Amino acid sequence: MSSSVPRLVIAAPSSGSGKTTVATGLMAAFAARGLAVSPHKVGPDYIDPGYHALATGRVGRNLDAYLCGPELVGPLFLHGARGCDIAVVEGVMGLYDGAAGEGELASTAHVAKLLRAPVVLVVDASSQSRSVAALVHGFASWDPEVRVGGVILNKVASDRHEELLREALDSAGVPVLGVLRRVAQVDAPSRHLGLVPVAERRSAAVEAVAAMAAQVSAGCDLDGLVALARGAGVLSCAAWDAAEALASSPPPPLPVPGPGGPAPGPPVRPERPRPQTPDGLVVAVAGGEAFTFSYAEHAELLTAAGADVVTFDPLRDEQLPDGTAGLVIGGGFPEVYAAELSANEPLRKAVAALAESGAPVAAECAGLLYLCRELDGRPMCGVLDATARMSERLTLGYRDAVAVSDSALAAAGTRMRGHEFHRTVVEPGAGAVPAWGLRAPRRRVEGFVQRGVHASYLHTHWASEPGVARRFVERCRTS
Repeated sequence: MSSSVPRLVIAAPSSGSGKTTVATGLMAAFAARGLAVSPHKVGPDYIDPGYHALATGRVGRNLDAYLCGPELVGPLFLHGARGCDIAVVEGVMGLYDGAAGEGELASTAHVAKLLRAPVVLVVDASSQSRSVAALVHGFASWDPEVRVGGVILNKVASDRHEELLREALDSAGVPVLGVLRRVAQVDAPSRHLGLVPVAERRSAAVEAVAAMAAQVSAGCDLDGLVALARGAGVLSCAAWDAAEALASSPPPPLPVPGPGGPAPGPPVRPERPRPQTPDGLVVAVAGGEAFTFSYAEHAELLTAAGADVVTFDPLRDEQLPDGTAGLVIGGGFPEVYAAELSANEPLRKAVAALAESGAPVAAECAGLLYLCRELDGRPMCGVLDATARMSERLTLGYRDAVAVSDSALAAAGTRMRGHEFHRTVVEPGAGAVPAWGLRAPRRRVEGFVQRGVHASYLHTHWASEPGVARRFVERCRTS
């Protein structure tokens, strides 16, 4: 594929400006024109990519310069954009908002620069007229390496309002590429962690995406946006490949004494192993409405490591897939489905039996809650001596972590970056062995390691450390 695939980054001055509506609508509108559209999302968001997938018919992928490192943003983008005519990247928060205390790292602006992509600024114009020019000028001139190539005005009240906004922007030097009226806003329902995932409202989500596409098609200059996308710079990196990533990943580091301890010495690289193909070793991955949070690259790495990845639904399937040798339970909303998950007693017992056998189990956030004895008073799998409950407090942010215990997922000393995002609390029993030591915003240990189980609130992106997938599959073979 060409490394100069046309691409746009959809950004905004702040959250709530309409990025998701515009980005998803653009994806669907371009797809309706017969273009193969590659959908991407800046940051650790799992929900927006589900809407992007509906709009394009392709897997929505994340680009996170904190979790994966800036050096992987381009390769992961090109991996997702293979065979596509155009790519649309939805930003996160405000254009220049990144990881707290890390400057521009992981901001939309940072990713746009790494992709050499033009930015389209979505501006909520509902409470301004001439001031819009000052706002756009400020965002366009703040960082000369960020190319703001156009603006889409959102929540415009009337023809007269539009006229005033356009007159003001004539002096800002940034073309208006779209105007969306206030009366035509398309809303998707939200709850405590953002939009409701597509898997929970598929029929309504299809209608919402169609409405976004109609709104964007009617109000935006699609030809002008395509022309802007074609002006993106050439990327000099190669596309990421799961098998190649596994082959070049170093061996596990030596242990360190604990959270925040000294970094291990430079690893010795082994001979490059040959990429493996699925050999009948089944790794079951939880899916369905309750477990919707996952990165596509995780399944791709497991497959490249030799696993046959099979998805199951803990709400409906009473047994694990035949031949399950390992289990991955990602994030989602088990608290919303606690009654249904608890009622599926046969599967809860099957999960407990698998864990008791010593088989590898990797659980993140929602998966952690599912493995507890109970969630909000309802029985769960009982794998971990811990109880979980909903809380009013939101825990949110990037984390710098080091594995403090050997597990099926990571050797002690393995350093990874992760992200926490939950409104629940887990209360462990006595003697719990932690999984991670976290260094910021405060030093603490977190998660559980128990036999083959690695369970934690921390969401990680395995592309940053492909060896965890190889280690997990190897443990599946030998457990």
